[in-house]
Amino acid sequence: MKSIGYEPLDRVAVAPGAALPWDRHWAVAHENAKFDGNPEAWQRKLNFLRGVTQPDLMAIRSDLDEATGRLTLSHPRAETITLDPMTESARLLDWLAPLWGADLPAPRNVVHVPGQAMTDWPDPFISILGTGSLDALSDQAGAPLSPHRFRGNLWVEGWAPFEEFDLIGRTLRIGAAELEIRARITRCKATCANPETGERDVDTLALLNGTYGHQDFGVYALVTRPGEIAAGDTVEIA
Repeated sequence: MKSIGYEPLDRVAVAPGAALPWDRHWAVAHENAKFDGNPEAWQRKLNFLRGVTQPDLMAIRSDLDEATGRLTLSHPRAETITLDPMTESARLLDWLAPLWGADLPAPRNVVHVPGQAMTDWPDPFISILGTGSLDALSDQAGAPLSPHRFRGNLWVEGWAPFEEFDLIGRTLRIGAAELEIRARITRCKATCANPETGERDVDTLALLNGTYGHQDFGVYALVTRPGEIAAGDTVEIA
């Protein structure tokens, strides 16, 4: 669910024309959204509850039962709930309300568009991040930064810091799958929030801008050949 929970995965099947399965499968629109009800197509991120607006959302964790579509959500300052986001949306909105805050446009309804992830762009991007870049940024911060700040789909070990930027236009082979790297990811202040507490405790944007002269972290890729990707797979650069 967009900005509402993250879940580590051991393996996943990817396919051309699709984002990571279940990635931003749902989103929660607020009362100032520029559409009514459930839209028929992708919508801009400004219409939804997001961690950049309320950092408390960044501390939500999720656990999806793919067989039933039921989602378990937990937060350090809320009771854990399990529900179907579409058929039990009222429960979800009530649970989110105190975390979102009374001074912001209230959560209005849960959104799902079949075949369309509610990511920041309408393209079916998969985000790829390097642990070398995370380690370098952690050194600048003076403390280890959680990878969950950046909500990456795939993390690659073994690359030099920010080497992924040099791979734009190249193809990665991971297992049977192939992905073409397309663009850098420009970050927002959602990454300033600690995913354990929901509090902004590190100015990641200032670190990126001050050290590297940009606020990019990670790259977007498109799947060009289907296949299963598993933790520990070798990544080959074509």
